[in-house]
Amino acid sequence: MDRTKMDNGSLIAEFLLLGLTEDPVVKIILFALFLVIYILTLIGNTILITAWICDSRLHTPMYFFLGNLSLLDICFSSSIVPYMLAQLLVRKTISFNACASQMYIALSLGGTECVLLAVMAYDRYVAIVYPLRYRVIMSTSFCITLASCCWLSGSAMSLLDTFFTLQLPLCGAKIINNFVCEVPTFLKMACVDIFATEMIILSAAVFILLIPSVFTFISYTQIIITIVRIRSSEARLKAFSTCASHLIIVTIFYSTVISMYMRPVSKNSKNENQDKMIAVFYTVTPPMLNPMIYSLRNKDVKMALQKITRRHIFH
Repeated sequence: MDRTKMDNGSLIAEFLLLGLTEDPVVKIILFALFLVIYILTLIGNTILITAWICDSRLHTPMYFFLGNLSLLDICFSSSIVPYMLAQLLVRKTISFNACASQMYIALSLGGTECVLLAVMAYDRYVAIVYPLRYRVIMSTSFCITLASCCWLSGSAMSLLDTFFTLQLPLCGAKIINNFVCEVPTFLKMACVDIFATEMIILSAAVFILLIPSVFTFISYTQIIITIVRIRSSEARLKAFSTCASHLIIVTIFYSTVISMYMRPVSKNSKNENQDKMIAVFYTVTPPMLNPMIYSLRNKDVKMALQKITRRHIFH
């Protein structure tokens, strides 16, 4: 399928994305801001992937999953931010094929991240609660299986949601009041009863979003309980600091995505503007913050980067 229908039976070949704002001054400010964020996202995640590949000391389960997260964040951000930057310079039209592709890719990568964050929380849970059995439990084959399940589950969920969303006939003009082709926006544009489609999307969200988020917070709860029992106040403070930073980023990501994908669709224009702001928090911000929160402050990563830098400078 390369087009979708409107309520009058005519086919839609392209859409107009309204973006975040029509104010030319605000557009320039946002363009500069999001360009810097995108560059930082690419640099931070590329640095982590490079360090993980080049330094054998980082060939551990934790950095294996962090490498997956960095690759995921580069792809996720690149599927959305370049289009957003183009919209801030000119009023951007997008073909139906490009819109459908963006919807599928972004949704697939976002779903993968939901599950991957839960896997990473489980990895930290095993490392802290069962340190002596960590290497046995988190074996290489088990880690590869977990990572594969993350990518496959995100792709499957996205295929399901995208297919049923794009079957809906749309009302009115070919205008998307958003900066990205996203499922909730299309549901608001539908001219038919969307109850069945909403139930399908909600069911998928329970498996790909709600269950992983609950699992993540249960893992961190067990981690915190274990940290409290640490006798050394310095070690306890350091562990709490790391755990708190992880919790902040997963809370921002899960809460904003849940607020978009696990609530009834509203066609209120004020909600649409609010939804665009919420979407920024789970599409633009986490890919930039993840490498800073999870790894670039880490001593092992810093040592790996110093080793790589010395190798290239002196050789």
